Amino acid sequence: MRLLSWNLLHGSGAEADDVARLVEAHNPDVVLMQEAGPRLDALQVRLGGHYVRRQMSNRKHGPAAWSRHKLEDLETIALPRGTRLDFPVPIFRTIADRVALLIRVNGICFANVHLDHGQLANRRQIRHLVAARDEIDVIAGDFNALGSTRVPGFEDVGPKTATHIAKGVVPVRIDRCLTRNMVAIRAEALARGKSDHRPILVDLELMNVSPT
Repeated sequence: MRLLSWNLLHGSGAEADDVARLVEAHNPDVVLMQEAGPRLDALQVRLGGHYVRRQMSNRKHGPAAWSRHKLEDLETIALPRGTRLDFPVPIFRTIADRVALLIRVNGICFANVHLDHGQLANRRQIRHLVAARDEIDVIAGDFNALGSTRVPGFEDVGPKTATHIAKGVVPVRIDRCLTRNMVAIRAEALARGKSDHRPILVDLELMNVSPT
């Protein structure tokens, strides 16, 4: 199962044609996108396949997914809100009501996330998501997490290189892929393109789990 995940940079970033070119070049089975706005809806016309997009309640964008395979059991899970105390310095923008988009493709459950910038909040959101749905196999997207993100039962199998340049200066690895009962046989960060994030590409295989 080949997974592509990309934060598109809403407003001035990548659009449907940019995503389509990556799909045509790398042939992923599943594409998870963050900061997807209405203009991305042209992707299904461009590629066919199956597509879904959800918008956050106080944003003009949200998570989206595309697959050449049927998308099953679509679900949106509200994540706990961050607080200003989660940030090292005061902020003045509205804190988003963030959601995770869950899809199932060929029996594998993917959670598409764009987590809070607060380092306490994004860990809390991951714990909430895993506790809410124990059938999740893959969590991927923009974690906004600095340092290790430990989730019991999951392994971080995404590329280990920087995927974003914070404030245009500091390279950080915040686009991630966590899995359980699966291994990555390939993981790389692609060229950034029109976004401020690099897409990540991960080839996944189910582990051989012996029956108990």
